Amino acid sequence: MNGLYTNQLLGSSLMLTRRLSGLGAGGRTWFVSSISRSFTRSSIMAKSKFEYVRSFETDDTCLRNCYIVVRLDGRNFHRFSEQHAFTKPNDDRALGLMTRSARSVMEELEDIVIAYGQSDEFSFVFKRSSTWFKRRASKLMTHVASQFSSSYVFYWKEFFGEQPLLCPPSFDGRVVLYPSNRNLRDYLCWRQADCHINNLYNTVFWALVQKGGLTTAQADDRLKGTLASDKNEILFSEFDINYNNESAVHRKGTSLVWEKKDETVTKRMKLPNAEEKEVRVTRSRRRVEALHCDLIGEQFWEEHPDILEEEETC
Repeated sequence: MNGLYTNQLLGSSLMLTRRLSGLGAGGRTWFVSSISRSFTRSSIMAKSKFEYVRSFETDDTCLRNCYIVVRLDGRNFHRFSEQHAFTKPNDDRALGLMTRSARSVMEELEDIVIAYGQSDEFSFVFKRSSTWFKRRASKLMTHVASQFSSSYVFYWKEFFGEQPLLCPPSFDGRVVLYPSNRNLRDYLCWRQADCHINNLYNTVFWALVQKGGLTTAQADDRLKGTLASDKNEILFSEFDINYNNESAVHRKGTSLVWEKKDETVTKRMKLPNAEEKEVRVTRSRRRVEALHCDLIGEQFWEEHPDILEEEETC
């Protein structure tokens, strides 16, 4: 059967070759052009036949005039941190890696005006007027998640040295729209308040376990129903720890913002009617900077007025 098919194919090719050789240059051009048009028409018909499947796609374009927030959370990071023996209550290597990965996302997507992270989560805020990926939520979320996850793996050795990465990290994401400056600020304040609540609990919890000799179950039971003031009292009276003196990165999380920095470089330049000489040139560049400061008060927003866009008025 294969031999017969091959012979038929060879025969058809031979006939086509003879037919072309019998034509002049103009005839051959016309013949090839006709074949090409016929093939193109067939391709278009085949494509249009199946193109209806695009109608199943949903429109996920984000509303205009809204800040787009993409929030990533580590998936199964409790187990991940145990597998890699993260230091409790805070592992500065892991926090540094999260920040480095977030910085990579901001440098890739320059419409992100601020990113805020704590523990195993990071939120990325696209400016209200952003048109990246035509404001499609799925495109924005998947790009942020993939860039962050791949950066986490890429920069692992920079923070953990020769400690092997035992399993691939993964992060789930969500997209939320905030229509006003007040809404956006309240969102970031909410995440920072969450950072404070979680870190205070973890600081007391692990002090009871590591210094107080309690089991994790006993420490959890000891802290049930306690208020922030109770936790601060336990830290100070039993372990001589003033929570306000703990590292700001642990208490307040990390905010990544764009800041202009002047940098001076030396260039060799040839001036008119002069020999080539070294010239020092100062230029301003935007760079991503990490801050560990309060977002709830007014000072941060007064110092970074470019983050929020003007509200539209009727």
